[in-house]
Amino acid sequence: MNLNKILQNLPWQRVKNVRINLRSLSTQTTHRTKESPTTHTIEEEKENAKYPRKIFSGIQPTGQLHLGNYLGAVQKWAQLQNSGDDVTYCIVDMHSITIPKNPAVLRENIFEMAATMLACGLDPEKSTIFVQSSVQEHTELGWILSCLCTMPRLGHLPQYKEKSRQVKDVPLGLYVYPVLQAADIMLYKATHVPVGEDQLQHIQLTQHLSRIFNTKFGQTFPICHAMIDNHDGARIRSLRNPTKKMSKSDLDTKATINIRDAPEVIVEKIKKAVTDFTSDVTYEPEARPGVSNLIVIHSMVSGTPIEKVVEEARSIDTGRYKLRVAEAVVEHLKPIRLAIDDHLVRKEELIYLLETGAEKARQVAQQNIVEVKEKMGLGIYRNIPQSIDMSAELLNVLPKDKKTTAEKAKKDKEGGADGPVVPKQKLRVEKKSGQQNLAPSFKLEDSQAPTPSVAKKVQ
Repeated sequence: MNLNKILQNLPWQRVKNVRINLRSLSTQTTHRTKESPTTHTIEEEKENAKYPRKIFSGIQPTGQLHLGNYLGAVQKWAQLQNSGDDVTYCIVDMHSITIPKNPAVLRENIFEMAATMLACGLDPEKSTIFVQSSVQEHTELGWILSCLCTMPRLGHLPQYKEKSRQVKDVPLGLYVYPVLQAADIMLYKATHVPVGEDQLQHIQLTQHLSRIFNTKFGQTFPICHAMIDNHDGARIRSLRNPTKKMSKSDLDTKATINIRDAPEVIVEKIKKAVTDFTSDVTYEPEARPGVSNLIVIHSMVSGTPIEKVVEEARSIDTGRYKLRVAEAVVEHLKPIRLAIDDHLVRKEELIYLLETGAEKARQVAQQNIVEVKEKMGLGIYRNIPQSIDMSAELLNVLPKDKKTTAEKAKKDKEGGADGPVVPKQKLRVEKKSGQQNLAPSFKLEDSQAPTPSVAKKVQ
């Protein structure tokens, strides 16, 4: 996409203030702008007008960071931090226990994730870095928001459906954790959240809950927007099945490169990477996903444009090219691996840095949770909250003597006198009656915020 087309996609009032930087408008950063334009309505801009730009993101301590996590997320976090943004990054340990964890393993994973974040360039002086369970206001706001959210709204979220298939008895936390995720974001009044496309419906839930709270209790939260990374690093593929994203949960250990893998392990994994029967090195993501994935990895770790990577590999076949990629990956990850080991040896210092970050986070969280509780009438604060309409329509209930015969018959049909109380039972009944209450229709552009490179130029 050329510069003129990019400018055409921006509202005119923004174009007047854009400082054009040709470097940042490279092919990589605008790769997906055409298929997913980042437009915001005037109403959304007004909603967030009084809130400063704040970025929040979290990561679970579920094991080693893999190459896809690093290139697609953590590396971008460091860039946002260094650009001068107000950034908060959280190790969301409470999210990780939706599936039971060995306590000793979980504790070590927290330290390892913290060490990894620091080794990848996150600076406690420039960012707020902390562990979620160290700030109790996360769960406090999570409970408050759960009282504003409905069961059908959660039951249709895709990750709940996917993860609930993996366990026999579904924990309640697995069902309601998107509300806690919304609380994580809203607690710091974040306006932007870097996420992958698989998390977009959770961002939409956060927007939904922010609007509900603002409508009922007065303007309190900004309406956050997802920051979808447009470069190829956000889509690093499995080495064994390049049609899927690289994942730490992949059963094939050769499919994923962990950033703490030994050099010989990395070389072996890349040598076994699935390609095709053509020996030439060409970048064709649709026709040749395996080779194209290696080219993207090579480009990202070496800082070389894809076109140049392909040009330099014209004289070799894919077998020898794999060794070139492996060498570049090993060279790039070596200082990170050594820095992680160094941080883990000095665990007391790591604890101090995390507690310092938690204290910074608490100052913001405590101020915001007091505002929430005052507006809702919770606690013993001096300020009297506004009186709101507690009509039957608002509460979504009707007095017993007001219920019509048709409503009683419908309730009996749906599950007896008390009706269904289990989400899956309710979904089955809704589906059978043809009145399934689905979540709002999903549109990528409704949740997307401008990429960092463009957003920083809009004054």
